[in-house]
Amino acid sequence: MAPYFEPDFMNDRQNSAAVELLIQNAELLATVDPQRRELRNGWIAIDNGIITDLGDTGQPPPMAKKVLSASGCLVTPGLINSHHHLWQNLTRAYTPMTSQPLFGWLQSLYPLWTANIDEEAVYTAAWVGLAELALSGCTTSSDHHYLHPKRAGDLLAAEIKAASELGMRFHPTYGSMSLSQKDGGLPPDDAVLPEDDILAQSKSHVERWHDRNHGAMTRIALAPCSPFSVTPELMKATAELAESLDVRLHTHLAENVEDDEYALATFGMRPIDLYESVGWMTDRTWGAHVVMPNDEEIARLGKAGVGVAHCPSSNMILSSGIAPALKLKTAGCPVGLGCDGSSSADAASLWQEARLAMLQGKLVSGADAMNARLSLEISTIGGAGCLGRSGELGELSVGAVGDVAVWNLQGPTFAGVLDDPIEGWLRCGPTSAWHTVINGKTVVENGTLVSPELDEKLQRHRTIARRFQPAG
Repeated sequence: MAPYFEPDFMNDRQNSAAVELLIQNAELLATVDPQRRELRNGWIAIDNGIITDLGDTGQPPPMAKKVLSASGCLVTPGLINSHHHLWQNLTRAYTPMTSQPLFGWLQSLYPLWTANIDEEAVYTAAWVGLAELALSGCTTSSDHHYLHPKRAGDLLAAEIKAASELGMRFHPTYGSMSLSQKDGGLPPDDAVLPEDDILAQSKSHVERWHDRNHGAMTRIALAPCSPFSVTPELMKATAELAESLDVRLHTHLAENVEDDEYALATFGMRPIDLYESVGWMTDRTWGAHVVMPNDEEIARLGKAGVGVAHCPSSNMILSSGIAPALKLKTAGCPVGLGCDGSSSADAASLWQEARLAMLQGKLVSGADAMNARLSLEISTIGGAGCLGRSGELGELSVGAVGDVAVWNLQGPTFAGVLDDPIEGWLRCGPTSAWHTVINGKTVVENGTLVSPELDEKLQRHRTIARRFQPAG
């Protein structure tokens, strides 16, 4: 398969009229647009970071300055990661922490994270984590960064710098923790900040970084961490601030049995009731995990349009359970995918999460209830809904952003996939992206990260990670 070629043009006039990028000759182009069009031998044109046209053999493509061949490939919208903790790849698969449920796992890791985190650590972890995501076909990632020790510096700026260097579309959240162990929470005292400081920093980061324009590469959300690390008063105040600033809200929600038990014992209500009582039951918000809602709560979440970041791997590794993703989607919730932190999910592969979401859906809802197309929707337009960017991200349509994943369906792994490339893409594998295009620019090409800095960043990451993982 030809990876790409640079066409020769007859004259400067032709060159000036050409679009910046053309992806052509796709075995199948799955648009995931409102009509769910699937185009055989499809092509897509991108100019100034925006999709300008797309078609199939019946429509001739425009001239282009650069052409990517998608021969033998499935082309999809770029995948969207709606929940992550990028810095946690510094304690990935750390043996003392690998066999604990959520609360014990967090209490063991908080001291390691708090003592060692700084701007260099967050920048390097974000760079490596986002590179890993791009290799899995992810073009937009959120990040829930809630750990901000006073001595650590500007950690949000550090990860935004990493995303900008890589060319990743990024939705970091300014997360927060205010309820320490001495006040009945889980985090140690040096991991939390005063609530007035949190609110001031929240406003400052939105004003500095949040881009409201169509096709924005960086947007900020506000993200108090969880019921066991912030007060209801901070949740309410943050919701009011988000309303005034017109930004989105994110938190962990109904994550596991311990989460349920803590909310009942501390607040006298279940996590969903607490969520509503602090003003978060709106379509401005999206929650991570949402493993434990009952049927009545699912209906309420759906009616309100609350988004859900479904994190299949993490929920299983921490023994939290399987989220009722299909029920939530049917009820009206935008349901996206999240890798979650690399200390629990360990792998940052959106393709892997999409496959596991499909398999879990078949397991809990029936083989005919979940398929690869539905999982593709969750990993694209579902994530766009969580981030408040429906119609702009997660689909291949004129006017949407030029974020595209190209998947090579050739070789032994896909031998015999003749009938349905989309089912083959997710049922076979594991696989990674052949090309990842973000904002009309190739970030992954021929299965390899375009940036020449990967080896240097991996070496630096290994050195930093040794600080976080004491021997023995």
